Amino acid sequence: MMNTHILAAAFAAALVAAAPLPAQALDRLVTVTGEATMSVAPDTVLIRIGVTTQGKTAREASEANAKQMTAVLAAIKQSGIADRDIQTSRLSLQPQYDTSKPGNARLIGFQVSNQVTMRVHEIGKLPDILDHAIGAGANEMSGIEFVVSNQSKLLDQAREEAVADARRKAELYAKAAGAKVGHVVTISEHGAPTPYRAAPAFKAGAAAMPVSPGEQTLQATVTVTYELAP
Repeated sequence: MMNTHILAAAFAAALVAAAPLPAQALDRLVTVTGEATMSVAPDTVLIRIGVTTQGKTAREASEANAKQMTAVLAAIKQSGIADRDIQTSRLSLQPQYDTSKPGNARLIGFQVSNQVTMRVHEIGKLPDILDHAIGAGANEMSGIEFVVSNQSKLLDQAREEAVADARRKAELYAKAAGAKVGHVVTISEHGAPTPYRAAPAFKAGAAAMPVSPGEQTLQATVTVTYELAP
């Protein structure tokens, strides 16, 4: 009989624990959104640069490209870019056809493209690095991206400020309602920073181009639900 009572009591306690909060408890909540933004100057730039060559045969185009690209890589490394900051990002061999005449297109040669992505940690040196690469034979650039290397650390700071902003708003609402802010019930983060990107015009043989990294905006947004205490 004693075991039966113990089981019954345990079952009743489980039902109470699983039961939803009463409507009165749900009414004593406040949900707010906190935001924080910061503008940071990028300290690193990623850029894709390379060589495109043509030849009557695939071998001719490939050999010409290899020779020219070797010179470009040497110029990049002489500019102070370490091997670990240079990575092949594109390598293609494509046949070229003459489509100007009616009928079947006639094969006239091959085109080889070889691009590398290089990471430059001193943005101010980028124009000179590009100038050296162009002088060595680089004739193609497909994009440039400015990034903040310590973005995670800065975002953590923005997150703390966003939570503080949420707390400030919650206390404002609670005071207006004649209550006080209690414990945090839920907290969630949404949104993500978007890196600043730019793609300046590029022509082989052009003079060293000016580079303007601007600023990158980092934003943290959180939604927080608090209990309201009387």
